[in-house]
Amino acid sequence: MPDIKSSAAKTLSQVGLFAGLTEPELAFLVHRAIARKFSAGEIVFSEDDPCTGMYVVESGQVRIFKTSPGGREQVLSIDGPGGSVAELPVFDGGNYPASVSAIEDSTLLFIGKQDFQALCMAHPQVALKILRVIGARLRKLVGIIEELSFTTVRHRLAAFLVRLARRQGTRVAGGIEVTLPASNQELAAQIGTVRELVSRNLSRFQSEKFILMDGRRIVIADIKALEAELDGNE
Repeated sequence: MPDIKSSAAKTLSQVGLFAGLTEPELAFLVHRAIARKFSAGEIVFSEDDPCTGMYVVESGQVRIFKTSPGGREQVLSIDGPGGSVAELPVFDGGNYPASVSAIEDSTLLFIGKQDFQALCMAHPQVALKILRVIGARLRKLVGIIEELSFTTVRHRLAAFLVRLARRQGTRVAGGIEVTLPASNQELAAQIGTVRELVSRNLSRFQSEKFILMDGRRIVIADIKALEAELDGNE
């Protein structure tokens, strides 16, 4: 048990919301945090479920997404270790505004709503940090709306590949190697389209020699050409 609590303390101390808390304040959270394990693909909570608390990712990755009445998904964010999820409904008392699922086997730290609210009441600076986090998420959502409203699928796919190359690309002979999400369905959910259009545009990029595809592994052969797509007319 001490090892578990030590791991929770390390994780929580790295979360932006809790930066600057004293050891007793952090201990308040650590002793109330519950480690919950989720398998790849498992739902953590669903949109409109009553909010019981917030989560912090200790290991693995989770996806935050909305689902249309027709079943189509739009990914809003992907969060890894140290990422916090569901600060807003804990703060305002509403239901969960989106769904969350584990991308891979993950461990999340659950902090109950009453415990978190008690922390905010005792330490107003935590509430101010929540406002900053919510503001950052709002800006990201505005960016998603702008992309979906004003850009083509080709543009969004090019932007996704460029971001992927900058974040986790590896230099190899012939370009920059990246690994795509597990399926074109998942990639489509992340850029706001359908699987068929993802496949079609990937094939076009390959025929234009922008990329070389080998399953989920892609070598971006001409990163400048993809970047030029972002400067073109939508």
